[in-house]
Amino acid sequence: MLPRGRPRALGAAALLLLLLLLIGFFLLDGRLRGASALDGDPLAGHWDHNRSACDPWPQLPPKCELLHVAIVCAGHNSSREVITLVKSLLFYRKNPLHLHLVTDAVARNILETLFRTWMVPALGVSFYHADQLKPQISWIPNKHYSGLYGLMKLVLPGILPPGLARVIVLDTDVTFASDIAELWALFAHFSDKQVIGLVENQSDWYLGNLWKNHRPWPALGRGFNTGVILLWLDRLRQVGWEQMWTLTAQRELLTLAATSLADQDIFNAVIKEHPELVQPLPCIWNVQLSDHTRAEHCYSEAADLKVIHWNSPKKVRVKNKHAGSFRNFYLTFLGYDGNLLRRELFGCPSQTLPEAEQLQRALAQLDEEDACFEFRQQQLTVHRVHITFLPHKPPPPRPHDITLVAQLSMDRLQMLEALCRHWPGPMSLALYLTDAEAQQFLHFVEASPVLSARQDVAYHVVYREGPLYPVNQLRNVALAQALTPYVFLSDIDFLPAYSLYDYLRASIEQLELGSRRKAALVVPAFETLRYRFTFPSSKAELLALLDSGSLYTFRYHEWPQGHAPTDYARWREAQAPYRVQWAADYEPYVVVPRDCPRYDPRFVGFGWNKVAHIVELDAQEFELLVLPEAFTIHLPHAPSLDISRFRSSSTYRDCLQALKEEFHQDLSRRYGAAALKYLTALQQPRSPA
Repeated sequence: MLPRGRPRALGAAALLLLLLLLIGFFLLDGRLRGASALDGDPLAGHWDHNRSACDPWPQLPPKCELLHVAIVCAGHNSSREVITLVKSLLFYRKNPLHLHLVTDAVARNILETLFRTWMVPALGVSFYHADQLKPQISWIPNKHYSGLYGLMKLVLPGILPPGLARVIVLDTDVTFASDIAELWALFAHFSDKQVIGLVENQSDWYLGNLWKNHRPWPALGRGFNTGVILLWLDRLRQVGWEQMWTLTAQRELLTLAATSLADQDIFNAVIKEHPELVQPLPCIWNVQLSDHTRAEHCYSEAADLKVIHWNSPKKVRVKNKHAGSFRNFYLTFLGYDGNLLRRELFGCPSQTLPEAEQLQRALAQLDEEDACFEFRQQQLTVHRVHITFLPHKPPPPRPHDITLVAQLSMDRLQMLEALCRHWPGPMSLALYLTDAEAQQFLHFVEASPVLSARQDVAYHVVYREGPLYPVNQLRNVALAQALTPYVFLSDIDFLPAYSLYDYLRASIEQLELGSRRKAALVVPAFETLRYRFTFPSSKAELLALLDSGSLYTFRYHEWPQGHAPTDYARWREAQAPYRVQWAADYEPYVVVPRDCPRYDPRFVGFGWNKVAHIVELDAQEFELLVLPEAFTIHLPHAPSLDISRFRSSSTYRDCLQALKEEFHQDLSRRYGAAALKYLTALQQPRSPA
């Protein structure tokens, strides 16, 4: 018989033994699951394998350390995608950033303008010509929708500056949910031999079991996804990275027809052969939302996701279990006001651009007590500009071709379809929108058969900032992006005659404009007060409508001097172009060479913005020639906020008068005594738009 205390001792021992067995089981299970992930077991624990690679969390880099990010970006759509990525980076970042952008000519043109006008502190940008890299990778057959650009990450170690030791490489379709400095800190986990940091692929692609006869490129287990990469550049150069990936690709292409996932296939083939090169990263740094994603194994266990990756061709339209929640996170940055990201990193030295310094000095000199402070601040505002916001095909070169130039805001979008029906030629339109409105505009165009079919219309988004409408700055953006020799300077609420495009081109040729003759061709303007009316197909029909009271000469009732010099009585009978003289407050719609004087940006809101431009044309000795068969008709619409303020506020009108006087002083400095005749234009009590 055992003593009474013995069972208690045995029970305690049994519990201790059971605890040790459980610990051993979990340790073994963890090793097996990690090994299974590398061996390609579809049930392997993604999160356990990835998490163990980088625990404990390293310290963040010093506050002012410059972090480098490389991105390949080509075309109009990718240029839009990358801005959402950059917004998410800037929102969370606490360190200076330098972007290394590998771009085609289209993306470079867009992004150079965007970053120059965005003026974000502590953000540097360098551009690299994608066309120069194509010979290095064009020999690789690639079935991926990204084409050659999807292979360019392979050559980054050879094109980035030799002194750059480390870089984070990102796809344009990722969105950050954390400070990128945390990702940069993972370089500290690299062993001496590791040169690449990647997150495990979160689909069964490389297991080869997605369909019958599916044969992917070789990979280590489930393989790795290259949407987020940490590259230790100087080590890559030392191990002969270029020769390594080239030889691997050449060997695999002997038995495989092409890459299916672009650079990712080649990265994985190299890692399969040299597993010591890779540092696995936690899955939270690349949560992949592809069509066949298994990312739920990661985010269902993770407490904090860091990067969302829309790595499906459908992008945010991908269908999976939790896509809606992730889509809302993405939409937050898509519509986020990028102007709010112009934040200083206090305590970090930052090289300010000369333009930014000049702007800061000018703003500092403004008097906030000045009644016209709002006007003067708006004049100095540098608006963020995204040119060619939608895909655009430049028109073929033609010696007498004309681009219609206009500007609009969200409340005039409905004018676009009718304008496209009336004007078959190229157009350059500047849109004054918020970030959220820009997305609404995108959907509006995509849903319109008329607008989506027109690839010769260039839309340029100027992002809203400030209380007054920067009408002339918008016109200048649209004018600067016109690509034809001549431009028709119009407004969005006018519909040109159906035949006007062809008629204007023929008139330019017949009048021998250009080097032989310096002229502005006047297109007579009319208006209807009816929302529904039959648009005239000829001058004869227009005159009949004019005589019946269905049409009027433009602003006849409230601002006749704006168009009176056109001499409508003479136009009725005219068979040939005739010359008219400039007069005070004349503001016709004209066709001029593309290199004509720009609009004066000091005129914001309502009043004198077109008048000042016609004054400038006259001062530069442009003839004003009225075309006998040309016409354009203004459609009725609700008054703008700025015209309402002009009508109701004496302060608004006084500030406009002050701007007119300053404009004339500048004319006098540039043109001397010749500017005296414009003094009479300053005496008018009211001003047109």
